Amino acid sequence: MNRVLVTGGAGFIGSHLVDFLLAQGWQVTTIDCFDDFYDPQTKRQNIQPHLANSSYRLIEADICDLNALQTQLHGHQFDLIIHLAARAGVRPSIANPFIYQQVNVNGTQNLLEIARQMEIKKFIFGSSSSVYGVNPNLPWREDDYVLKPISPYASTKVSAELLGHVYSHLYGIQFLALRFFTVYGPRQRPDLAIHKFAKLMTAGKKIPVYGDGSSSRDYTFVGDIVQGIIGAIAYDQTSYEIINLGNNRTVSLIEMIKGLEQVFEVEANLEFMANQPGDVSHTFARVEKAKALLDYTPNTDFITGLEHFRDWLLTGAMV
Repeated sequence: MNRVLVTGGAGFIGSHLVDFLLAQGWQVTTIDCFDDFYDPQTKRQNIQPHLANSSYRLIEADICDLNALQTQLHGHQFDLIIHLAARAGVRPSIANPFIYQQVNVNGTQNLLEIARQMEIKKFIFGSSSSVYGVNPNLPWREDDYVLKPISPYASTKVSAELLGHVYSHLYGIQFLALRFFTVYGPRQRPDLAIHKFAKLMTAGKKIPVYGDGSSSRDYTFVGDIVQGIIGAIAYDQTSYEIINLGNNRTVSLIEMIKGLEQVFEVEANLEFMANQPGDVSHTFARVEKAKALLDYTPNTDFITGLEHFRDWLLTGAMV
């Protein structure tokens, strides 16, 4: 198994995954549409080193266009699909829920159709901790089926997981949904809190703090997420699984800001604001299942991860 189709391969997580796969000798085909959710040039910079690798192929296509996908992929063979492409962001999904439904649900169905038509029997899906919503049973575990999503983005991820179950049952495709918990590190999207706050702090501007600062997240370093995906590639025991990939430790909003102050050596200027719709108070992953099935062991502590992010942000290095 060494031929992989990665959707969203120019993005934050996807480009790190492609780094690893190419280094391990994989034949990697990436699909990305370079949409304008954030500056497309950032994503093009992410993949600049990949373009010179003879084992890498880039397809610029929209996953919502099934005909284009079929045309571009005709004649190629793949051992598995890793589907990371998505319309991201909780708050923007409230403003424009229809595009989230189109990209995250219809787009996923298109990729599942590609898998069915091309007889690709393994499909790894990048899901999200957002699916748990306001479930009070922390830490969240995969066998707790009380999902209470509170944003269109979260609901689309639930829908995509269920579509995966349908295709797994009907067509014998192994479908692994990996629920990512607040991924951070070099190349992080500019709309996410760590990246956004770091830029504001270093520019001497105020940081908008929604709520009283006690909300918390299970921050997971991107390198650990990549190792979890690699573990999923190797896993071949069951046909359908949902697996948390988190750090199994929570960090409050105030703690996160203090961590940024520490690594950037600058004092934050806080502006407290009301909670925003769609935001959950806490995320917290139980990762015993990932450890058992994927040999997953997140080993990057929060400050070390912030230091890696700082080095990338301040130097612009392709880390």
